[in-house]
Amino acid sequence: MGESRSLEPGKGSVCLSGPSGGVKLKYMEDIMTTTTVKTINIRGALRDFRRPWVMGIVNVTPDSFYAGSRTQCVDDIRARVGRHVADGADCIDIGGYSSRPGADDISEDEEWRRVATALEVVRGDWPDVVVSVDTFRADVARKAVEQYGVDIINDISGGDLCPKMWETIADLRVAYVLMHMKGTPATMQGLASYDDVAADVLSDLASKVARLRAMGVDDIIIDPGFGFAKTIDQNYRLLSELECFQVLGLPVLAGLSHKSMIWKTLDTTPDKAAEGTVALDTVALMKGADIVRVHEVAPAVETVTLLMKMREASLCNGANG
Repeated sequence: MGESRSLEPGKGSVCLSGPSGGVKLKYMEDIMTTTTVKTINIRGALRDFRRPWVMGIVNVTPDSFYAGSRTQCVDDIRARVGRHVADGADCIDIGGYSSRPGADDISEDEEWRRVATALEVVRGDWPDVVVSVDTFRADVARKAVEQYGVDIINDISGGDLCPKMWETIADLRVAYVLMHMKGTPATMQGLASYDDVAADVLSDLASKVARLRAMGVDDIIIDPGFGFAKTIDQNYRLLSELECFQVLGLPVLAGLSHKSMIWKTLDTTPDKAAEGTVALDTVALMKGADIVRVHEVAPAVETVTLLMKMREASLCNGANG
């Protein structure tokens, strides 16, 4: 993106200016009543986000930052996925590599062993559920799609940690979550330097979206990467300006569940951050998030249901006004 540029996506307008591409976003229409419909292609059918999605997390790891999310044996995986599906999850996100700061690096073979164990359970018991695999490794992504028909690849590195990832996604023609991060999980917390965090993250994602489009990747979900190379204050600034990402016209994923921006602010621990997660997910949804990625699905589904009721009331009020 250039240093100064004006666009008019849908019914909003955006102006990017200043040394970091500082973003000022003006809406002609409240985000609560917008009629823009975003879609992605899942198995040849367009799926929309008129009702925001809830993505249920399944961590097949021994060391994820939230101990309550760890599932390693087949019985635990089946129980976790079953609960997510029963609670109304729109998508299951399976990860075999812990990206928390300081987590141990593992081999690609070990990551695939973990992911394949979960996929075997999910595809055997819930063949129709939408499945995402959380990986930054192209070969893991390819195996997941080709062997188990995975629908979405969720890449925390935005293509930066594996040079083959984007060409693999283009070849597989699978939906792709493009997340913002700097460095690696081991180094990212020392790289939280920005002129304007929302503007810089948006500029980075916009540049990558353009490159992915040029490679033929059509189904892109963007994730600003809460907690990845951002300080607590930067995370809240990013959340406060989340609506600026609407300018890209793509589904926006918010991954806030049990993160340190919640439990450190509340002076508690990750296992006691469920209520804070609901609070920040509500903010994210009201600022335009199309997907919330969560450890507890039921409260997130309730939050979405209440938000939809609020949208309905807003539309009725506009019609009667």
